[in-house]
Amino acid sequence: MAERFRRHAGNADVVRQELEREKGIGLSLRTVEREVAHLRRELAAEARVTIRFETPPGQQLQIDFGERHVTIGDEKVKVYLFVATLGYSRRLYVRPFRNERQESWFAGVEGAFRHFGGVTKEVLLDNDRGLVARHDRVTREVEFNARLHAFARHWNFRPHACAPYRVRTKGKGERGVGYVKKNAIAGRQFESWSALEAHLDAWTRDIADRRVHGTTGEAPIERFYRAEADALRSIAGVPPFEMARELV
Repeated sequence: MAERFRRHAGNADVVRQELEREKGIGLSLRTVEREVAHLRRELAAEARVTIRFETPPGQQLQIDFGERHVTIGDEKVKVYLFVATLGYSRRLYVRPFRNERQESWFAGVEGAFRHFGGVTKEVLLDNDRGLVARHDRVTREVEFNARLHAFARHWNFRPHACAPYRVRTKGKGERGVGYVKKNAIAGRQFESWSALEAHLDAWTRDIADRRVHGTTGEAPIERFYRAEADALRSIAGVPPFEMARELV
């Protein structure tokens, strides 16, 4: 019950419908509401917590994908927007993909490292099946995909999976996705895929990097060069992951 309630963001009626459909348990909404009352209080308490989890320069990169239908040419295309956010400076890296498969995650992360000119100590990622084989929400034990382990060793970072159904543990990344959707993409159409890529590059450079961030009170690009750029681990001489595997 607790898992379902959290998964559906406190919607008791959806939980009631699932129990009836999947388990054959017929309950009134009032009964379900009574059973999840303590869980609702927990969610409300979490929502009131204002202590923000901040990371030092060079510590963490948060990554996430968001979906958006975009008009490219004369066609509506489902675009998968990869967004990487540096935890300290809040600088973004945005790249569109045609899918959300494992190779897209890896290409996005490598692109972010090259865009920022260095590697963070850890990467906070989603519980995508292509990255995380198992994540026990009770014990918090995580089993990463073997290929992700190889990728992390190649780039020398520590993978870290956010807690299942706990959006707040990777809020910077998810807020970044929402910002890209609403500010960079909404209401726009593009002549080609390359035009979409060029627009996102220009938007990141001219808009996202230079806005005054609501939390830090600084422009991400200024905060990056003031304190974070030198804290990143150098990528000089590190080949792309696939090229290194082919050489081996």
